[in-house]
Amino acid sequence: MTEKTDPYAALRLGPYRLFISGRGIFFIGMHMQSTAIGWQIYERFGTMLSLAYIGLVQIVPILFLALPAGHLADRFNRKVIILLALGLFTIASSCLAYLSHTHGDARLIYLFLFLLGVARSFAIPSISALLPNVIPRSVWANANTWNSTMFELASMTGPALAGGIIAATGGATAVYLLAASGALSCLALFSFLHPIQELANKQAATFQDVIGGLRFMFRTKLLLGAASLDLFAVLLGGATTLLPVVAKDILHVGPEGFGLLRAAPSVGAVTMALITAHRPPWQRSGRVLFLAFVGFGLATIVFGLSRNFWLSMSMLAFTGMFDNLNVVIRQTLVQFITPDTMRGRVTSVNFIFIGCSNELGGFESGLTAQLFGTVPSIVGGGVGTILVVLVIMKLCPPLRKLGRMQDVQAAPAEAVIARPA
Repeated sequence: MTEKTDPYAALRLGPYRLFISGRGIFFIGMHMQSTAIGWQIYERFGTMLSLAYIGLVQIVPILFLALPAGHLADRFNRKVIILLALGLFTIASSCLAYLSHTHGDARLIYLFLFLLGVARSFAIPSISALLPNVIPRSVWANANTWNSTMFELASMTGPALAGGIIAATGGATAVYLLAASGALSCLALFSFLHPIQELANKQAATFQDVIGGLRFMFRTKLLLGAASLDLFAVLLGGATTLLPVVAKDILHVGPEGFGLLRAAPSVGAVTMALITAHRPPWQRSGRVLFLAFVGFGLATIVFGLSRNFWLSMSMLAFTGMFDNLNVVIRQTLVQFITPDTMRGRVTSVNFIFIGCSNELGGFESGLTAQLFGTVPSIVGGGVGTILVVLVIMKLCPPLRKLGRMQDVQAAPAEAVIARPA
């Protein structure tokens, strides 16, 4: 008998509607801003290496601050941490707007990107860890599907809006101001949430406490396998960084076409998210996860070889569809396995894996494109993604055999991260 499911279970809850609305507005602004930065940097410097530095400068705060941020998210009020981080994001976005309006030194963009990276290092882990504190466990999987849908809608509309605004105004100032407004709107909506959080012990912190999430991740094979898959596959398949080059020098389209290319993965991701929300839970989640990454690699290869705008759009849409499956399965797995007192630290480690894969992937793509050319960089990344999938399938049998998410039990935090005597 087919299992019945309510595709709108999470959306029926008022706190979740506040959460997803604030998160969605914030991410729309963030993706608008990311698109504008990529276009502006390439316009001002004209080199693929300058695009690589965008990812590199944002890795530093993630590497140094994400673990302490996750530790704080377990010991203190996650909502307050989010509000403070959103305030910093607003300030950095406003500075980018001023710099764009006054045509200031373009090198300062990298400084404000660093500040945005600091804000993200504190905001993203706490936002992810906050969700289970505002809704019941029974709707976590459904909420992650809608989270992914909203994120991809933001990824779709943000770049398209940014491209249109840049084309209409001749600059990125308005885009940065809208990003700042989005962060403020998210701050206002989150202020109405009343999460129920189980705080970790507030005794004097030790290094073992701070790296507790890292230890938990490395001793929980399902989480380690899923995170490693995302880290290495996205690291090699990060062709999005090269979209300004593809749009301008290969497909010969303007900022509007660039915005549509940036939005294409999200069109595919939203389509897949809606399909997932209206179907029963995956019975063999591990197999779906591995197949999704293989599909992602194949679509990346075809995109790299394409010289047709619509074929390129289609392949980017397929990468979004396959990536959506990865996001929903991995995020749900993290929430089901991780106890609440560990959730901030574990989500911060997950954010390091994701953030490093995205930003390092951007640096890797820009660097290899500078050395070997744009097409070899993209195609090689797709081939590398498929090879990584095959290796992790061999090394992590528990992930390959993973069944329904709802059947996954939480790991005992005390057994995994207990302090040494």
